[in-house]
Amino acid sequence: MKNKLLTALLGVAVAVLILTFSIGLPIYVRPFYYMHVDMLDLPGRTGFDREVIIEAYDEMLDFCTIPWAEFGTGELKYSESGESHFADCKGLFLLNGFALVISLVLTVVLLVLRKKGVFELVRPFGFDVSFFSAVGLNTVFILIAALASIDFDKAFTIFHTIFFPGKDNWLFNPYTDQIILVLPQNFFMDCAILIASSIIIISLVLIITGIVRRKKRA
Repeated sequence: MKNKLLTALLGVAVAVLILTFSIGLPIYVRPFYYMHVDMLDLPGRTGFDREVIIEAYDEMLDFCTIPWAEFGTGELKYSESGESHFADCKGLFLLNGFALVISLVLTVVLLVLRKKGVFELVRPFGFDVSFFSAVGLNTVFILIAALASIDFDKAFTIFHTIFFPGKDNWLFNPYTDQIILVLPQNFFMDCAILIASSIIIISLVLIITGIVRRKKRA
């Protein structure tokens, strides 16, 4: 029997999975940052040794991704305000990780149940629900990427205003929070490009797959 509720739930789970997986790429794949240490010549620009920079980044990211980890930036100085901002970031990072795991488990469980014949998917206009998840997500992020490419500085400010409302502790003083010296805007721009590219590519694969499967069924 076709089940609209479970079909919709699968569609949401797939969309959340694509989103959280893509956001997780620059967070969990640490070599992505290590590559930027050399590519952006951070030792030359900051005066810190490569090992000091990586240690500071690893300690900061451990704090943001491991619930019980304590804050630190290696040998680099940090302020109470800076630590407070990373505590805010930790909440978002852990939320993304939690949503990633839940959406993955939910997607797998629903697909297994469908395969075992527990329920049938509703296919509006002959397309799988993943097709619509991908179309919606792809459309939104192509628009966001287009706007961000026009003025990344403004997009960066809007992002912080939305996710850290009423706070200005994300405006770091490089003298008291030296970690910001090894986290240049170029790195964050590349993170945004990686996330957007991942979402767009995965969505396009699902869209193309959806079109092909619809034609085969027809």
